[in-house]
Amino acid sequence: MKISATIITFNEEQKIKKCLDSLCHVADEIVVVDSFSSDQTESICKSYDTVRFLKNRFEGHIQQKNFALDEAEYDDILSLDADECLSELLINEIQDLKSGGGRTGMAYSMPRLNNYCGQWIQHSGWYPDRKVRLWDRKIGRWGGRNPHDSVVLDRGVKIESLRGDILHDTISSLAAHVNQTNKFSEIAARQLFDAKPRTAATFKMISDPPFTFLKRYVLQRGFLDGFHGLTIAVISAHAKFLKYAKFKELKSRHEDSSSKL
Repeated sequence: MKISATIITFNEEQKIKKCLDSLCHVADEIVVVDSFSSDQTESICKSYDTVRFLKNRFEGHIQQKNFALDEAEYDDILSLDADECLSELLINEIQDLKSGGGRTGMAYSMPRLNNYCGQWIQHSGWYPDRKVRLWDRKIGRWGGRNPHDSVVLDRGVKIESLRGDILHDTISSLAAHVNQTNKFSEIAARQLFDAKPRTAATFKMISDPPFTFLKRYVLQRGFLDGFHGLTIAVISAHAKFLKYAKFKELKSRHEDSSSKL
């Protein structure tokens, strides 16, 4: 079993080394696809013998990850984001798969443990947060809707569960979370608008935020994560409001421009 690890990057000098160090234990090659970083990302990546560093214009998370997928030498793909790394248990499990020869046509999911402002979040809908990140590329590709990409597998593919965590250094500060929410809600609103759905945006602006808060904080026991659990629940609710508010704004602008033609 030969594994090609894939990563997409843009200005990741603060986090990429930890990611690469963990992958070196299990990957036979590491394909890094960079969106023309202006920091030290390129030089850090090129210091690793197993890394093949490529540059490609960014058109979306899904498109960039599929580009990396296609550039890989081996069919068994292990995909991480630049702010993720493999836990020791997960490294051992993947090494066991490799030594056992692995199986073709398989996909493996693993839990992702998210670090939020220095705290590992065990609830709030953020754990176990299982992701398929190791699979045979002949049976699946990246899909979903930007920025929330996921591996879409062929029908009938069996997914085996691994126990080791992907360690995700997700958000370092409250300000970073607010900025990310603003950025992601912009992308989500544009995706929704481009899909041209019949969406009752005003109703969803009113109904979705309180439901999201209750889901995160109560049903998914975010209160057990303390202050950070409360923060996650509130900002998640706000993100829902922003998504539909920005969609409504895009729709209004489009209608205004169309009426002037």
